[in-house]
Amino acid sequence: MPDPTAELWTAVQEKVAALRAEIAKVIVGQDVIVEQMLTALLCKGHCLIVGVPGLAKTLLVSTLGRILGLSFRRIQFTPDLMPMDIIGSEILQSAGAGARCFEFVPGPIFANLILADEINRSSPKTQSALLEAMQEKQVTVAGKTMTLTEPFIVYATQNPIEHEGTYPLPEAQLDRFFFNLLIAYPSIPEERQIVLKTTGREAPAPRPVVNPGEVLKLQDAVLDVPVPDHVLDFILRLVQASRPNAPGAEDYIKHYVAWGAGPRASQNLTRAAKALALLRGHPAATLEEVREVARPVLRHRVIPNYNATGEGVSVETIVDHLLQRVQ
Repeated sequence: MPDPTAELWTAVQEKVAALRAEIAKVIVGQDVIVEQMLTALLCKGHCLIVGVPGLAKTLLVSTLGRILGLSFRRIQFTPDLMPMDIIGSEILQSAGAGARCFEFVPGPIFANLILADEINRSSPKTQSALLEAMQEKQVTVAGKTMTLTEPFIVYATQNPIEHEGTYPLPEAQLDRFFFNLLIAYPSIPEERQIVLKTTGREAPAPRPVVNPGEVLKLQDAVLDVPVPDHVLDFILRLVQASRPNAPGAEDYIKHYVAWGAGPRASQNLTRAAKALALLRGHPAATLEEVREVARPVLRHRVIPNYNATGEGVSVETIVDHLLQRVQ
């Protein structure tokens, strides 16, 4: 009899290959970012994407929603955006015979894939409305709790420049994001392809290759990817090494780190390594996959102190140091 596990693994790899092919029709380059976004998606994790304007962040997220067959909504965060603009509100409606009643009009949060564009440009109250939905997968309006449809993923963007008039996300809220992704400028060959693809008469159109039900199956498949003991031990040592108050903490970490990563970092490193192994067709998570997901998991969870700020030591430098020291 055929092995059901092997059949599932083969089906997953076919779906992953189809997803990559469709994304490549629209998105040029950014292979690492695409893989990291798919990794977070399979882990049911939300992403904070940091990049300057014009790097196709919106196009990337909308394309991902299209090929996954998911409903997509974009929310432009501005200083005057209110929580009800995200969640929805009750509107007084006529019910006939002179009667009136309140009817709930759902907001854009009721979709599978949400792009929260420039999330740091709205007030903390509005940010909290979105972040609560991310954490609880539900919203409450007028005392009624409504569950959001699965899969539910939020991709929030931030502009690393023009900080005037912004409201930085506190560390406790940043910790709710599974990944913190940095999008860089394309290379000259990649930019040539972008120009050629976007300045002609016909723009490439991706097609859906899976549906929401199949996305949920892929997310479930991640749970079955094994993590060897030596890989889990490496994850725990890496996270422990980031904490300046941990027993035996390195002098470098004590000098440059105010707060290290918490247990959620260990959880997310494990989940991300499992998902990346699944995407690449590996039978189990490996140390290499943990190292590849360490930066997006840790860069918003390791908090540099004033020494690091004064000496120009970035969080990227600190995470790279950890990856070199921990074996």
